[in-house]
Amino acid sequence: MRLLIISDTHIPRRARALPAEVAAEIGQADAVVHAGDWVDLASLEDLQARARRLVAVYGNNDGPELRARLPEIARATLEGVHLAVVHETGQAKGREKRCAERFGDADVLVFGHSHIPWDTTAPNGLRLLNPGSPTDRRRQPHHTYMTAAAAGGRLSDVRLHRVGAD
Repeated sequence: MRLLIISDTHIPRRARALPAEVAAEIGQADAVVHAGDWVDLASLEDLQARARRLVAVYGNNDGPELRARLPEIARATLEGVHLAVVHETGQAKGREKRCAERFGDADVLVFGHSHIPWDTTAPNGLRLLNPGSPTDRRRQPHHTYMTAAAAGGRLSDVRLHRVGAD
């Protein structure tokens, strides 16, 4: 199962639409994981219409319409991989420990908010992934997103992509 992992799209505030290469990945993905900060309900509706499967949450910049349609925390099992998704995890210091305690039943936690790509593993084996942002790099050198594969209860081929570089 091929996954597209995105967060912090901030449409239409930071971009009018997803970058073309990210939009193309939607059609190749078996599931799209979005860790919040959509900003625009139309972005959610567009992704729901185009994605085979969507696992998504709202973020701190998402208003009442998005919060009414999305959970704060989403959970899904994709090809045996127990996935949790949340927008915010707090400061970087101590993140692995905090998330391992809060999401100890998950194999993978996808989060956003900071726009800083992140790929670490907590001592309990929880993998933490932040894809950055494909539209708002903030202080990062590049706009980013991730892809991965889920099969047999394992996540593999996790790749961080720089928009415009792949």
